[in-house]
Amino acid sequence: MQRRVFVTRELPERGLNVIKERFDTEVWGDYAPPPKKVIIEKASKVDALTTLLSDKIDAEVFDAAPNLKIVSQFAVGFDNIDAEEATKRGIYVTNTPGVLTNTTADYAWALLMAAARRVVEADKYVRNQRWKVGWHPAMLQGRDIFGATLGIVGLGRIGAGIAERAKGFNMKVLYHDVVRRPEVEEKLGIKYEELDALLKQSDFVTLNVPLLKSTHHLINEEKLKEMKKTAIIINNARGPVIDEKALYKALKEGWIAGAGLDVFEQEPTPTTNPLLTLDNIVVAPHISSSSFETRSKMSAMVAENLVSFLEGKTPPNLVNKDVVNIRRPGFE
Repeated sequence: MQRRVFVTRELPERGLNVIKERFDTEVWGDYAPPPKKVIIEKASKVDALTTLLSDKIDAEVFDAAPNLKIVSQFAVGFDNIDAEEATKRGIYVTNTPGVLTNTTADYAWALLMAAARRVVEADKYVRNQRWKVGWHPAMLQGRDIFGATLGIVGLGRIGAGIAERAKGFNMKVLYHDVVRRPEVEEKLGIKYEELDALLKQSDFVTLNVPLLKSTHHLINEEKLKEMKKTAIIINNARGPVIDEKALYKALKEGWIAGAGLDVFEQEPTPTTNPLLTLDNIVVAPHISSSSFETRSKMSAMVAENLVSFLEGKTPPNLVNKDVVNIRRPGFE
């Protein structure tokens, strides 16, 4: 009997075709995510789910899905899934780590450079026909990157990738993480600092931590006031890592010089978000991993996780590893 899977969004063909070959597959065809009531209804009839960060997968979904054995997430993060509850029920949860490291690190740099050199402002300046004088010494002055100090908060794969790129800009690199990484310090020539010290010294700060209780509003009013008035902060990790109300005040009142955000506390962010009224911020719609190559690889990993489980093997990217003590992989 072919097992059934509900895929909550149209994935790149590389992985989706494999899933369709091995599973009885239903794909949500809309660009927008399925409402939770739809996920619950679909989950009640399937053996597997393929999900995105915008899909809330919790006890309410699990209660409605007696045959559900695996949730294969199309993302590195999985804070949308109650992995602890899944483990209790013997449900495997997988993700797609590693493959998007370079693409996401690249985009952090794109945000950093755009914010530092006011690229978006300059584009609007030309398009809106405000460019009336050919050249002026004070026109759209930005911040130098070469030789500046970069503070990296969270030295996982992406944080380390950002540090590697900083070498080309001859930057002094500081980092903070809950775990010190001496081997990475030596390899990359970077220095560990406590968070407060890092914020006080850095010209640019990038946030690269997962969303946990301990990182929710990690950057708040107090922390923003510790930063240099000339500093720029970049977040392409998770929106709630920054307190957006505090960030608005910081940018509006000049506590810091600028910001680059690919993520928001609410996504999509409302058009009424006051941050969108400011010129000293560059914003994007959560697209740091959005390259053709990376999204294709991610879909292949989603399929690999599902097929491995189908074949009775432990999926290569299992998140809740304790689940193997509760039930073996494979469909009964």
